[in-house]
Amino acid sequence: MSVQRQLTNERMSQIVIHNGTVYLAGQVANDLNAGIEQQTREVLGNIERLLDLAGTDKSRLLSVTIYLNDIGSQFATMNGIWDTWLAKGVAPARATVEAKMAAPNVLIEMSVIAALP
Repeated sequence: MSVQRQLTNERMSQIVIHNGTVYLAGQVANDLNAGIEQQTREVLGNIERLLDLAGTDKSRLLSVTIYLNDIGSQFATMNGIWDTWLAKGVAPARATVEAKMAAPNVLIEMSVIAALP
């Protein structure tokens, strides 16, 4: 079976498609000076854009792993935005963990697996 890679550089691909499944690289915000609310919105926007490029959408999410740099102070805010972003009845399997990020101003990162239509 073929493996398709999109938006690829020497280190990684933003999108990998194999056997009807779309894998996205971990997504972070564009504006790393923003707070958790804005960073969460940007990450979700990036995910929507990449899923669209791959030929699918957020209603076909299978699994999402969410990394927060301070789960105690950010979890409720992130969940509030998540709950308005995702339609009822299509929630993926999900894990949320606290993690040391690649840079201190990265407050959130999400890694996504989705199905193609």
